[in-house]
Amino acid sequence: MSWLNDLYNFRIVGQYLNVFIDGMITTIWLSFACLILSFFFGIFIALMRMSPIGFVWRIAAGYIQVIRSTPLLIQIYLIYYGLPALLPFGNLFDETQTAIIALTLHTTPYMGEIIRTGILSIGKGQKEGAMSVGFSPFQNMYHIILPQAIANITPPLIGQTAILIKDTALFSIIAVPELMGAGLTMFSETVIATESYVTTGICYLLIYVLTLILSGFAQNRLGGAAWRSN
Repeated sequence: MSWLNDLYNFRIVGQYLNVFIDGMITTIWLSFACLILSFFFGIFIALMRMSPIGFVWRIAAGYIQVIRSTPLLIQIYLIYYGLPALLPFGNLFDETQTAIIALTLHTTPYMGEIIRTGILSIGKGQKEGAMSVGFSPFQNMYHIILPQAIANITPPLIGQTAILIKDTALFSIIAVPELMGAGLTMFSETVIATESYVTTGICYLLIYVLTLILSGFAQNRLGGAAWRSN
């Protein structure tokens, strides 16, 4: 097995195992926080995008285009260095909070478009039926449309979640101790690239497998036309 140890030094990786575990935990909770926040704000963006009021949907459309046309790395830098200059009391956020703000702002437009697609997939008959029995527009959206829309968009939501998890790797540029930062720490101290980055990749793969398991649970709980058609 010496040839395997020449390719991948398990002993050195074992010395940094706690660093990678801490990085995975940080990556998971950062991803979860950004996922919840971006989904919540994405609902509002979707509703604004569908608004018949020109001023409202143009604001949402402009926000979506600005975020889509600029790299996440630039957005992180602008929020990390530019936001303190705009605030009267300087920087009120630490690196982790800045990372959550940046990734949430970046992911919200994509979530909004996914949610808007799900809402548009619901037939007008169901909307009209709910209104005919006395549902208000809010009740119609909350009880009838959104539950079915969320079920139908579960597959693209899982795909966007996978992208979000990988995007957290950019947090290492502002010294957030996430998974990519763990790999960079090992490389800077050992100058061994293969073990550092292969281990990082394996950890991301494990997180993705966990995401797939959770998506299977969501499939069984939510169902939805998008799942049943597969």
